[in-house]
Amino acid sequence: MASPCRGWDLTCPVCCDIFTDPVLLSCSHSFCRTCLKRCWDTGMRECPVCRKKAPKTCPPSNLALKNVCEAVVEAKRNSIVVEDLTICCLHGEKLKLFCTVDKQPICVVCQSSKIHKTHDCSPIEEAVLDCKDELSISLKSLQDKLEELKRIHRTSADLFTHIKVTTDLTIIKNQFEELHQILKQEESARLVAVKKEEQEKIARMKDRTRELSAEVLCLAETIALIQKELKEEDMVLLKLSMQTIPLGSDMTGALIDVTKHLCNLKYRVWEKMLDHIDYTPVTLDPNTAHPCLILSDDLTSLHYSRQALSCPDNPERFHMSAEVVGMSSLGSGSHHWTVETESNQDWLLGVASLSVPRNCEVLARPENGFWTLCFRDGEFLAMTTPPASLTLSKIPKQIKVEVDYNKGMVSFYDAADDTCIYTFIHTFKEPLLPYFYTQSSHPLRIMPQKVLVTMLRH
Repeated sequence: MASPCRGWDLTCPVCCDIFTDPVLLSCSHSFCRTCLKRCWDTGMRECPVCRKKAPKTCPPSNLALKNVCEAVVEAKRNSIVVEDLTICCLHGEKLKLFCTVDKQPICVVCQSSKIHKTHDCSPIEEAVLDCKDELSISLKSLQDKLEELKRIHRTSADLFTHIKVTTDLTIIKNQFEELHQILKQEESARLVAVKKEEQEKIARMKDRTRELSAEVLCLAETIALIQKELKEEDMVLLKLSMQTIPLGSDMTGALIDVTKHLCNLKYRVWEKMLDHIDYTPVTLDPNTAHPCLILSDDLTSLHYSRQALSCPDNPERFHMSAEVVGMSSLGSGSHHWTVETESNQDWLLGVASLSVPRNCEVLARPENGFWTLCFRDGEFLAMTTPPASLTLSKIPKQIKVEVDYNKGMVSFYDAADDTCIYTFIHTFKEPLLPYFYTQSSHPLRIMPQKVLVTMLRH
């Protein structure tokens, strides 16, 4: 379909835009009604083009021109297909410019119109190049976002699988079964003790009952004898009064000692259970462990394996180095724990800041948020900047880590004799986490501590 504006001059000489409510002067020139009124309000009542004086009557509407202009505007509004997209549908001119304000191609006539007169425009070729550059940047950004979304989707699938695996209740059930077994054994032992005391008391009562029966018989015979002797002579009676009359047996302690069996029963059972229960001051966080680290079921020991585990790529996990941190953060007070190293010849122990990076490898130095002791190739190093070599008289089998957050101290001791190996001094700005690193197949084990019960008496 040919454009209805092809071959027509449909622009107002005043505003240089398509006519709006055109009027016709006697000189045959047409103008927008509002444009002509603006011109007449500022000067003589004459034609703005030929300067011919116009009558005082209102100029008539140019209905033919109005219909054509409205048809063109309507065609544009309804997005009528144009044969040549490089031609302006309003003015029939070649689209050679690009309005940077309205973000659309325009012709030279459009540029002169009041709509675009004050707008910045550039050649269409330059605009196309700029547009391609912007699209390339947007495309790269979208491609990066797509890859990130794909990675997140894969990670989400891995997380879903890992959640299913780690919610295996066997370990929890086993630990409760151990507690149940201890309680059952204690219950059986206490029931046996009560039953044993019951049997002993019953046997004792039977013996006393027999003794009492014999004493009753003896007393009956004695009473009969006394009654008989009362009739004897005075001297004989005096001799009989000197004889001892036997008394009944002592019945003290014949009842079951209920207090012994029931006094603070729950507390005494719980106190006895402490002999079978260990407390570990630090528990490893499996969600932070590098895939090459194998943690024990109770999360108290770790060792290195060349065969990496299938772990989700979650943000908390160490991805670059065989590291893991404890679950509880240390933000105040004093804390200590002991690590058994034994045959492990490659380890780092200490604390790390909560915000240390997990997805890139950094040196374990104080400026990076690490305060650690290192043992490698038979040498002890305090991981300062640069690392300080330490001379020890013997290789400790257990290392005690002691943290005083408020005083800003991290100390390492030989647990065997409490000899201080090294102490870091630093003012901490954020919470710390117990830190562990190893590339040895020999385990590092966090030693349990005995639980002591102290009664508070008022």
